[in-house]
Amino acid sequence: MRQIEGVGAAPTGTAPGAFTLEVTAPLAGVPVPVRLGVQTWGQLNRARDNAVLVCHYYTGTSQAAGVGADGTPGWWAALIGPGRVVDTDRFFVVAMNTLSNVQARDPQVVTTGPDTPHPDGEGWGERFPAWDFADLHALQLALLRHLGAERWHAVIGPSFGAMQALQWAARSPDLAPRVAAVGTSPSAGPVLRGAFGPLLRDAAPRGGLAGALRLISFFGLGADGLERTFRDADFEAYLRSRMATASLAHILDIARVVETHDLCAVLPRAELFAHWRDVGLRLLTVNIRGDQFFPAAEMRAFSGASRAAGVAHTHLEYDSAHGHLGCVADTAPFAGLLRALLDDALPAVPLPPEPLQTGEASHA
Repeated sequence: MRQIEGVGAAPTGTAPGAFTLEVTAPLAGVPVPVRLGVQTWGQLNRARDNAVLVCHYYTGTSQAAGVGADGTPGWWAALIGPGRVVDTDRFFVVAMNTLSNVQARDPQVVTTGPDTPHPDGEGWGERFPAWDFADLHALQLALLRHLGAERWHAVIGPSFGAMQALQWAARSPDLAPRVAAVGTSPSAGPVLRGAFGPLLRDAAPRGGLAGALRLISFFGLGADGLERTFRDADFEAYLRSRMATASLAHILDIARVVETHDLCAVLPRAELFAHWRDVGLRLLTVNIRGDQFFPAAEMRAFSGASRAAGVAHTHLEYDSAHGHLGCVADTAPFAGLLRALLDDALPAVPLPPEPLQTGEASHA
């Protein structure tokens, strides 16, 4: 069904590095030659059972850890690295760009989407198939097979990455026995479907890329977070810097996909919970109170129902001055629980926040 071109299984002891996954994949039924950039940290052990998939957020990339070419720390660098919560001395950490990655104009980012070349040499544009979470899940499964591993030790991520992690829980919990979803909901609710999505589609024709990024920043930080972040900084200069690498077509394409997120469309809720209970899924969900994208009440109700059905589901809520972006900028409140998930030691009550290590800086 899918043919991986020009790459073989990753050998045991794979060192930190980067490669491109190349696969011919049917997206919405259309065969597409897909190229997606992958970054790794740590080593795959001989049993090939220590791989952790880290899924990126809406405007993020595979640079989840380490330091980028421009010197910018990875967006979860506070969590991922030697001796850190996602310990790269123990785990083989893998992050892959999604289809239609927003940063498509960054020369370091390898992705496939409307703003990338079609095999005929022209841009895909509106010809690019309307892919969905099932297509993305299949590509991540192809990545797992490429690594030569049977399953992930865990699948984790914030925001759009948390949606991807939950999709793994819904579609293949036997291949992702531990899932951490930070800053998301079990389905795209009225904020995404009734407010953000329509506003984005209205703003894009008139405001262009700057207008889209302006709206994303407002929803991401909230009014208080935006004022706090740019009180003594130039918001317009920030937008201009983001415009250098972002693609409006990809912003709109991922927004379309995000609005389709619905775990109960994969399996009815009762069947979903029963499957999770039967396979022994361990699930950690985290929400930020006051999040403008994902109201905490949505996941709070879902977690209560899943626990009542016997699912090993731990849920945490916390406050962040960064609003929704607290899922990448304020990681200390959930760091202890994430560590416990990876160690199969989730407590009955939340642990106190872990301080950031000296010299670490949160990066949104």
